[in-house]
Amino acid sequence: MPRVILCILDSFGIGGAPDADDYGDAGADTLGHIAETVALHLPTMDALGLGAAAELSTGRVPSGLTNQPTGGRWGVGREVSKGKDTPSGHWEIAGVPVPFEWGYFPVAEPAFPKALTDAVIARAELPGILGNKHSSGTTIIAELGEESVRTGKPIFYTSADSVLQIAAHESHFGLDRLYALCETVFELTEPMRIGRVIARPFLGDSADTFKRTGNRRDFAIAPPEPTLLDRAKAADRQVYAIGKISDIYAGHGVTHKIKATGNMALFDRTLEAMEMAADGALVMTNFVDFDQEYGHRRDVPGYAAALEAFDQRLPELIAALRPDDLVILTADHGNDPTWRGTDHTREQVPILCFSPALSAGSAGLRQTFADIGESAAHWLGLAPGRHGKSFL
Repeated sequence: MPRVILCILDSFGIGGAPDADDYGDAGADTLGHIAETVALHLPTMDALGLGAAAELSTGRVPSGLTNQPTGGRWGVGREVSKGKDTPSGHWEIAGVPVPFEWGYFPVAEPAFPKALTDAVIARAELPGILGNKHSSGTTIIAELGEESVRTGKPIFYTSADSVLQIAAHESHFGLDRLYALCETVFELTEPMRIGRVIARPFLGDSADTFKRTGNRRDFAIAPPEPTLLDRAKAADRQVYAIGKISDIYAGHGVTHKIKATGNMALFDRTLEAMEMAADGALVMTNFVDFDQEYGHRRDVPGYAAALEAFDQRLPELIAALRPDDLVILTADHGNDPTWRGTDHTREQVPILCFSPALSAGSAGLRQTFADIGESAAHWLGLAPGRHGKSFL
């Protein structure tokens, strides 16, 4: 029975979203702008159709790539969900476009309603909170981390996404206490349709040494209907959720949850899951560093190096495929590291598929990410869902 390995390169957009202007992102192109700045060498993904997908998306082949794939099925994914955030992209990839508008916090100080922060402080018995504004995580920890340690006040911040993030020192504030605080905040923000409350623990002794740890945890609203993961689990299939996948789907549809920190560790865990996974299994991994470490930090060389490191390891994954396994590489949104600000960018995404049992060719431009999930379901022999069509 065939298996599917679904790898999400978090934020690896390829430009060209027709509604990008609605989000202030007209002209954003994560892959294209990186390639204009750094000499990219991505031979494996290019052979699978990355350059051809980028040309279909934007009308041009990025520097260093070609439009002549030598294997696999390639295409372009276009998102229909409103928003350019992680849950929207992931749910739609798994066959469920988001049917509602997320709640957001205003770009103002304070960013959070007083009724909310008063309720949080009372219920969690806090001496107060710090931040209460839009910010990048590394910046606000450097700015307020020392005061947070000194006063015992956690740092609250948000972004253009539907999210409330809480940073606190793992040792001084306590990791379990931070998780409990985030759970309380999630209960209060869920009615506001805030997609996620994220625990952002850090360690270090000063602003110069503070560093976020791998103990991040997302408390997320559950998808509104069964996703590919739920359907696979209901059919008694194994579902391996690697990285932050389980958090994104609020644990729904997951049979095996595996955590790791860093793209290479996530790649290792993916290969290990493939060794363990039974026939008919779904292995799903989010490679978060592209987004978290390089996109949001507007680090073009770092993003390029991470892409090349991923590409160099892809032959290992391909060699580990069974004759009827299918690997799908895609992304959930863009995060152009050359773009203004620090937020995600509304872009189309690559769809790169390979199996020893799959003929090469184009899957074309797909009008919803849900086609990715439906293609995976088709390959796994699951009943079709309501929102997309298989291109296999």
